Amino acid sequence: LTAVLSVRQHSSGDTHSGTTQEYVPRTLLALVPENPQESDGDLSDDDQVEDPDYQPTQADDTGDSSFESLDEEEAPSKSRSSTQPPRKKSRKGKRTLKTVPLEQPNDNYFKMLFTDEMIEHIAHHTNLYSAQELGDPIKTSPEEIEHFLAILLFMGVFNFPSLEDYWHHESRFDLITDIMPRRRFQLLRRYIHFNDNQQCSESRDRFYKIRPLFEMLREQCLLIPSTHKHSVDEVMVAYKGTRAGTLRQYIANKPDKWGFKLFCRGSSSGIIHDLLLYQGASTFFNVALSEEEQALPLGAKVVTTLCKTIKEPQMSVVFCDHFFTSFNLVQYLHTALGVKCIGTVRPNRTGGAPLMTDKDLIKRGRGACDFRAAEGVLAVKWFDNKCVNLLSNACGIMPFSTVKRWSKESRAKITIPCPSLISAYNEHMGGIDLSDMLVHLYKTPAKSRRWYFPLFGYILDLCIANSWLLYKRDSSLLNEKPMSLKRFRLAVAHSLNHSPPPEKTGYIPRPSRPKPQTDVRYDNVGHWPLHCEKRGRCNLCPKGVSRWKCEKCNVFLCLNANQECFKFYHQR
Repeated sequence: LTAVLSVRQHSSGDTHSGTTQEYVPRTLLALVPENPQESDGDLSDDDQVEDPDYQPTQADDTGDSSFESLDEEEAPSKSRSSTQPPRKKSRKGKRTLKTVPLEQPNDNYFKMLFTDEMIEHIAHHTNLYSAQELGDPIKTSPEEIEHFLAILLFMGVFNFPSLEDYWHHESRFDLITDIMPRRRFQLLRRYIHFNDNQQCSESRDRFYKIRPLFEMLREQCLLIPSTHKHSVDEVMVAYKGTRAGTLRQYIANKPDKWGFKLFCRGSSSGIIHDLLLYQGASTFFNVALSEEEQALPLGAKVVTTLCKTIKEPQMSVVFCDHFFTSFNLVQYLHTALGVKCIGTVRPNRTGGAPLMTDKDLIKRGRGACDFRAAEGVLAVKWFDNKCVNLLSNACGIMPFSTVKRWSKESRAKITIPCPSLISAYNEHMGGIDLSDMLVHLYKTPAKSRRWYFPLFGYILDLCIANSWLLYKRDSSLLNEKPMSLKRFRLAVAHSLNHSPPPEKTGYIPRPSRPKPQTDVRYDNVGHWPLHCEKRGRCNLCPKGVSRWKCEKCNVFLCLNANQECFKFYHQR
């Protein structure tokens, strides 16, 4: 771990491998190159070496980015260090690379995001809330909260129809039931809390029940070293209940149409660095906005707020979609914060750029492009399957690249020209969608009457996704093969369950005795008494103890002179 942290600290400093970059005064920066058709050097191929999070992908579509399957273990990197053992030939004559995996990550990466302070905060407010509701606290501890989190992580991988199925004798899952009894788990899940309700009665924050946990997570995410390429997008946390009131949003084109809306800023590798909870008019109640920022629309306010936490703004580029992008936003980000911007834009937000109409551009054929430059901002319209508009002050349209598209006329894939800023947008815009995909791969079951519990499940899953991406990045720096997301989540769950259950519960894991099926119990065939060395409690009378049990039903029954228990147990 020391070696991993040292490599991470070296790779995330101001000096990058291969190049050194310095801050440039804002007066010397040009919003667009002198020739608007040419691209700026900020998005060149050399910059990809400087980004430890960036992994190049071949994204041909303008709206989608192709990602490899992250569930399966990936192949090791081709580059080898001097200390790595040489390659060995297999029996079939092929050259194979022998790698040594990293040590068990335990909860080292996970605790970088979900800290001990957060666990102690949950334990304290859970005891406080239970005392307010029951008159006596349930007396939980940070160790028991870690066991509770371990169970939730296991449930995200091994999904059963209901929570009771994990403890039921017919479907008992020892990995979970040996950690905590069912009643204790349900009690913790019922009274888990994250804030004091009595102190937040007059708060303007509508997310006050979950706000402390989000703020602590946000502080840890801001400490993660980021690249100079950022993307801003919205995320939906699924919730279909009605107890949250107007906090629940509806977006038709999302996989989870009903839920809570969050705005996130992340890198192209999928690591989330900043979050903002949307709650309507009071979304920016705790953010200091200037008069010029207050006049901006909602999307521009979100991007401006999330970009204020970027550590190196003058060297950074932010990518966003048409919900956020506008001509005023692109100008304001550069003048006020020094951040450049590239994004798709709606036709009425281009600042009045006299671009060709869609009808005229379609006549030119697929790959046709039109652009205008004014006040340092470049407006571009490009026709693929349909016309798409973009604004940029960080990258031009040259050099043109080529992308392959399916042609209905020729019934084959054809090559069409593509501007440079389109390729840059496709490469760096998919970070938030990648993080959302990783969160949904193994999702914590969060169905509950308490509206804030799905948000707690999202925090837990986001910590797993971010910590796995950090672990994966460190593995690539050390030229070692990382484990898959599923194995990483299970390893973290086992690490959280490193200590035995608390002694005060007095719980000894013991599987319940299976009961016979109804048709077997009353079939009146083959029910013979069997004598046993050990005694057992009778399954019919409350105080009976017997050494006899039914050979077919495998239950103890009193076998007195009249055989009443044995007889009545097998009668309807």
